[in-house]
Amino acid sequence: MHQREFTKALRQNMTEAEQRLWMHLRAHRMDRQKFRRQQPIGPYIVDFVHFGARLIIEADGGQHADSAHDGPRDSWLRSQGFAVLRFWNDDILLRTDAVLESIWAALHGNPSPPAPLPQGEWGV
Repeated sequence: MHQREFTKALRQNMTEAEQRLWMHLRAHRMDRQKFRRQQPIGPYIVDFVHFGARLIIEADGGQHADSAHDGPRDSWLRSQGFAVLRFWNDDILLRTDAVLESIWAALHGNPSPPAPLPQGEWGV
């Protein structure tokens, strides 16, 4: 499957967390800012991107807990001038306001990383 078809398939099959976040980001709903979803950037497809602010937002499920792929991917995206925010799907679904506040802060030059995961989330 070519990248264009894969991107289209991702848009049609968004996770519940991606759908919830997109509901708040689409159509300039967040402070009149323009976001795109499932956007190809180089060899990768990011969940959400704001090109003007060079901000990428990723909604991560459990498959990302020990992902060896995410580190090099994020490094490459940062080398292209993007900031990358990652949020667990549970945080998007259960703490939507806190996630949106973090995104808003990053858009306005006050990047505050998402709160650390509670003890035990990564098997610690």
